[in-house]
This record gives sequence, structure tokens and C-alpha cells, in this order.
Amino acid sequence: MGWIELILLAVALSMDAFAVAVCKGLALKKVNVGQMALVGLWFGGFQALMPVIGFGLGAQFRDTIASVDHWIAFGLLAIIGIGMIREAVSGPDEAESASLSVKNMFLLAVATSIDALAVGVSFAFLNVQILFAASLIGVITFLLSAVGVKVGSVFGGKYQSRAELAGGVLLILLGTKILLEHLGILG
Repeated sequence: MGWIELILLAVALSMDAFAVAVCKGLALKKVNVGQMALVGLWFGGFQALMPVIGFGLGAQFRDTIASVDHWIAFGLLAIIGIGMIREAVSGPDEAESASLSVKNMFLLAVATSIDALAVGVSFAFLNVQILFAASLIGVITFLLSAVGVKVGSVFGGKYQSRAELAGGVLLILLGTKILLEHLGILG
């Protein structure tokens, strides 16, 4: 997986966190840099951690299912992407709490990073440099989440659905590219 694909994947994975961060900003109304950094750290940290865990799980099964690994990567990315698109089309979720408590942020960070766990599994089949990839995903998610809090406080929930829709489409396209490359259709 090249730089461009990895950056696009990181952006796509961060869209759920960005959407939740926008809601946090909407609920907080007045936002400061500390709140932006806190939300970014929670979401970025978990988005970096989960692919590493998924990679470890996937590496245990890599040799067993090497002949179908490209189909697994495609399937996982497509399922995650379709889920994100479905969320985007179904409309906004219930109102987000302004709480930045450890319990609230932990639950949100886990919920928004489950897809990163599945991507980590597919990374094991693609022989991705996991520490670099996870770090890039974490940094991009940190930045987009911090910006999302500010966007939410300024613009409201206007961009939440569009972010989730774009992320879902990107994941499906990346999964399709992986599949087509392994099938020899793309160079």
C-alpha cells in the first residue's frame, strides 16, 4: 500500500471521529484549544491503537488464508464503507452530550475506532508497515478531530453526514483497488 492510499485510508477512517467531534463542538458551543486537543487525543489515540491490535490478530491467520487475503481486505473495507454510507444517509444521530469525561470519551473513542480494528486485520494480509500506518492514522485522526470540534462550534452539524459519506466511499474504493490489483486487473 503506497503513501497516497495510506493517507486516503487514514482520512476515511477518521471521518467517524470527525463527525462525532463536530457534534461535540456543537454541544460545547464555545470551544478552546484544550478541548480540541483532548478530543483529538482520544480519537487519534484509539485510531492508532486499534489497527495495531487488528494487525496482531490478522497476523495469526495470515498464512492460513493467504490465497483469499485480497477478498478479505476488500470485504472488510466494503462492509465498513457501506456502514458509514448508511449512517450518513440515515440522518443525524441523537444529540451529542457536551461531556468530555473519561467514560464518555472512552466509549466514543472505542465506538469510532472499531473500523480501524478491522482495517488492522486487513493490514496483516497486505504486509503493511503497521507502526508507520497506525501512527499516520492516529495523527490524521487527531488533526481532523480537533478541527471537527471547532467546525462543530462554528458551523453546527452541517458537514457531519458529508464527512461520513465521503469516508465510506473512500473505503469502498480502496478495497476495490486492493482487490483489482491482486486479481491483476490494475497494474
